[in-house]
Amino acid sequence: MEYTRQGIILFTVNYEECVKFYTETLKLPVLYRKDEPGSVLTCCDFGGAYLMIEVGGTLMTEQKSVAQNPTKLRFNVDDVEQAAKILRGRGVELNVEHYDWGTIANFTDPDGNLCSLRDEATF
Repeated sequence: MEYTRQGIILFTVNYEECVKFYTETLKLPVLYRKDEPGSVLTCCDFGGAYLMIEVGGTLMTEQKSVAQNPTKLRFNVDDVEQAAKILRGRGVELNVEHYDWGTIANFTDPDGNLCSLRDEATF
C-alpha cells in the first residue's frame, strides 16, 4: 500500500477562532475551505501533510488533559526561543522547556488542544 497524503482532522467547538489561530497566528497556509450544510471546514498545509479544521469536538477553557485529547500538534522550528517570541507577540502564551534531548514550547489553541514548538536540530 502506498499512501498518497497524510493529514490530521481537528474537530473544534470554537471553529472560527481556531481557524483564525491556525491560519493567522500560526500562519498555516489555507489549501481550501468548505462551507455547506453538513460540512464546514478549513484545510491547511501542515508541512506537506494537512490539518483539517472542522466543526465539532470538545471545548475546554484550559489546556485539555491527555485523557481528554491524547494528541499534541507539533511544529518543528530552527529556533524555539525566537519562534516563541514571535508567537508571544501575536498573543500566544507559551511555556518554554529545556531538556537533554531538546527544547520545546507548549501552548494551546482556542479549544484547549495542546500544541508545541520543537527544535529541529535535535529532533
